[in-house]
Amino acid sequence: MAALPTFWKHLLTVLGGSLAAQALPIVAAPLITRLCTPGELGAFSVWLGVVAIAAVAATLRMEFAMVVDPGHIRQRLCFGVVAWSSSWLAVVLTVALVAARLLDLVAMSWPGVLTLGLAAWLTAGMQTTLAYAASHNGFAAAAKARIVAAGGVAGAQLGLLGLLAVLASLPWLTTRLTDAGGDALLAGQLVGLAAGLMVARRLLHLPLRGARLKAARLQVYLRRLHRQGWAALLPTTPQRRYLRHNRAFWRFTLPSSLLNAAVGQLPLLIIGARHGVMAAGLFALTQRVLAAPISLLAASVLEVFKRESVRQYQEHGNCRPAYRHALRVLLALGAVPALVLWVASPALFAFVFGADWRGAGELAQIMAPLFFLNFVAGPLSYVFSVAGRQKIELLWQVALFATTVAAFTVPLSLAHNVLAYSFGYSLLYLVYLHLSYRYALDRVPGRRLHAAG
Repeated sequence: MAALPTFWKHLLTVLGGSLAAQALPIVAAPLITRLCTPGELGAFSVWLGVVAIAAVAATLRMEFAMVVDPGHIRQRLCFGVVAWSSSWLAVVLTVALVAARLLDLVAMSWPGVLTLGLAAWLTAGMQTTLAYAASHNGFAAAAKARIVAAGGVAGAQLGLLGLLAVLASLPWLTTRLTDAGGDALLAGQLVGLAAGLMVARRLLHLPLRGARLKAARLQVYLRRLHRQGWAALLPTTPQRRYLRHNRAFWRFTLPSSLLNAAVGQLPLLIIGARHGVMAAGLFALTQRVLAAPISLLAASVLEVFKRESVRQYQEHGNCRPAYRHALRVLLALGAVPALVLWVASPALFAFVFGADWRGAGELAQIMAPLFFLNFVAGPLSYVFSVAGRQKIELLWQVALFATTVAAFTVPLSLAHNVLAYSFGYSLLYLVYLHLSYRYALDRVPGRRLHAAG
């Protein structure tokens, strides 16, 4: 029970920053919906969804190892591994998207094609930096970085959309600026990501080399590239050892996380294909309004739970106290907002975002129980990594993927597709919570926290 004051102290620090950060996009959302169309919001959401999936692949899920294995040299290696993987993914993804766009295989705008890799690289860097903050109790710095990122995104998006509205009033520019709102939204996202990452790295003492050492290492790398050719583009020998040591994260946690990220975006993609751009825009607003505050608050609990669960496992072989503290907090934070959404979201959406967006509120009403369970179960899923149960989590993600595809490919109305999705997903989350509690009691005997699998 001695962990309780520490848990709550850290949680209140993180929550303070997260509450401020979540207020910014919520305040900006009613203005954004009046400055862009459902189609433009839908196009931006598809781009952002692909960024979210790519960012998971870019980190190789090594940010989990950052928390479990907090040694200075090992964390420096972790930053190096993520920098290598995210840089290569950004380059390959950009080249592939440019080729696909030239061949008319994708309908994404050129700004979206050219910036998607950069956005994934920035997101991967932010995730790894926040994981480092959690491993050293740097919750205040992480909260400030989140506020800057959220404020940067909201401010830049509103500023660019407002500028477009002014320019669109000029007769000779009206036609050229058609559907440009989506590109303004993605540009604002990039500004906020970059600002948040810069602030996080200034506030935290990262285990990175200084400017002189970086210049010297660059010279060494260029000589190595000249001697070894393409082989020099592979990870270094210490980085390869680090990857082998933490192979459970990229062998099991990475596929599981990729499936989870893909499942999160599949509904939007399938809705757009089956029900049209307008329906996709309504669903995108539903996700934007509900998922943003949920992810921020739940992420706050997760940052504290990561640290406490690892410490308790190391000292006692289980993290039952930390799990129960986190569960109580999540239930208390999520219950009232979920109930309000379930009862009154159609009227609330119409009042806040305009009558054209009432349909998004009707979808939010259907999905309120699912988002509540998502809010509670998401942070507690870290138990699977700490207890070395990545294989079980991967199987659960496969079942979730199949459930999502089945729910949205059945030839039903949009509302019934969403209802089937919410019901199936909620049942799986109940199973997930049961398993995570079991594994919080005791990890696999003889298995280390960063289990190699």
